Amino acid sequence: MQQLRERIRSRTAVVGVIGQGYVGLPLALVFREAGFPVIGLDVDSAKVAALTRGECYIRHIGPERVRAAVASGGFTPTTDFGRLADCDAILICVPTPLGRHREPDNSFIHATARQIAPRLRRGQLVVLESTTYPGTTDEEVLPILEESGLRTPEDFLLAFSPEREDPGRSDFTTKTIPKVVGGVNPASTEIAAALYAGALDRVVPVRGARVAESTKLLENVFRSVNIALVNELKVIFEHMGIDVWEVIRAASTKPFGYMPFHPGPGLGGHCIPLDPFYLAWKAAEHGEWARFIELAGEINSRMPRYVVERIAEALNEDGKALRGSAVLVLGLAYKANIDDDRESPSYEILELLQERGARVAYCDPHFPTARKVRKHDLGLRSVRCDAATFASHDAVVVSTAHDVFKDPALYEGVRLVVDTRNAVAPLFTGREGPRIVRA
Repeated sequence: MQQLRERIRSRTAVVGVIGQGYVGLPLALVFREAGFPVIGLDVDSAKVAALTRGECYIRHIGPERVRAAVASGGFTPTTDFGRLADCDAILICVPTPLGRHREPDNSFIHATARQIAPRLRRGQLVVLESTTYPGTTDEEVLPILEESGLRTPEDFLLAFSPEREDPGRSDFTTKTIPKVVGGVNPASTEIAAALYAGALDRVVPVRGARVAESTKLLENVFRSVNIALVNELKVIFEHMGIDVWEVIRAASTKPFGYMPFHPGPGLGGHCIPLDPFYLAWKAAEHGEWARFIELAGEINSRMPRYVVERIAEALNEDGKALRGSAVLVLGLAYKANIDDDRESPSYEILELLQERGARVAYCDPHFPTARKVRKHDLGLRSVRCDAATFASHDAVVVSTAHDVFKDPALYEGVRLVVDTRNAVAPLFTGREGPRIVRA
């Protein structure tokens, strides 16, 4: 371990990052930019080929950083998991989805650990970054790694460090977001913290892996519950004829005891729609029921259906049925100005509209074609982002507040806008425009 500590200090430790997606790729680049030799591993040969050519498939990262990393000779993308034996530190950044019944699916973590185990050698550090429930690192990953015959901390080290990526942010980056680290034993915490300190601005060691696992869940449960609160208030205030957005703006003037959250068409991204259910599932194993978490999940999960009901009501007021109406959904990304569509509520809104007989289309410059994702396969291509296209539809639904959609000229000739993000309504304050229904 002293040799590993010295290799980290001298930045000669080889860092392997498993998973070159929205979490793994920026992490690999940050370690390379700090001077560490990095091996980026992924099962997707198309991703590896793109990275090898110096191309980037994640827009907010940009190809310049990838090209620089590859050109330096210190970043090696590969599908060859045999290269794990060359790594001094192995960071696991793989998906942790939910099953059909909202049960945690740690199969990607288990499969990755089984790839590591036969290649594990003395003096290596393994860190799990994938969000999961408390106990995963020491109860599930550790036994798989110990099938190698090695033990921690005598032979190898094992820790958990939750990813805190927020794609598209400019005020915080992978390098500047504080990094929580907790090992399955004190030696693992110490070495893992030293590794991250070599590339990131601030490291926050905690007592153990379970504390680190729970930290990420608390962060996302906090957001899920508060978003559910404003989503429920949105529905209540709508029945009272009160504008929830104006209420939020007024409440935000209070300088203490309040933090603004905003309603929307449902939750998106890999974390908030999924992570709270990991904790709820684990709580049930211990005989406790996470009623608050489950209720928040129920409220947020039903938002796409609420949006579709509002679309149907708005069309009805125009004397039209939802069946047969042309409905254009703006945005496939789960939030504004990024090319990340993971768990985006737009997919469910489009599918619900199709089920009810609407003629659907979508517009998103970030997604020329709707990708086949884990739960959806729309088979659609983005329509043109222009006034004529918008006006050719019976209703335009704002699901993602991309800046490109905030041009008033786009809505000339549009009869009905259903705005789930309060993105278009402010454009027509004090001026004539389409009929706008908030949802």
